[in-house]
Formats: sequence, C-alpha cells, structure tokens
Amino acid sequence: MSREERRKRLEELRAELMRLRVQAARGTLENPSRIREIRRAIARILTIEREESTGIRGEDQS
Repeated sequence: MSREERRKRLEELRAELMRLRVQAARGTLENPSRIREIRRAIARILTIEREESTGIRGEDQS
C-alpha cells in the first residue's frame, strides 16, 4: 500500500470511527467491536508511517 493510499484509508477509518462513536452515544450501535477494529487499523497505519519516517521500515516494505 502506497503512502497516498494509506493516507486515504486513514481518513476513511477516522470518519467511520467518528460515525460509530456518535452511534454509540445515541445507543444505536449494532456492533461495538467494530470501534476496536477501526482503532487498531488506524494504529497500524500510523505505526507504518512512523517506521518509514524514522527509517526502521523501508518504503518498499508492507
């Protein structure tokens, strides 16, 4: 996944997380575990970005 694709996916995940948090506050959330899945996916993307910026992971690795 390229850096641009990761950025786009990160934006999508953050938007979905916000939507799910609103649903949770209203009490209409169908799948509470989805919030956890999204948070972990966001963390994975941010970790990869951080590793690339510090040189731990090369940009060609996934």
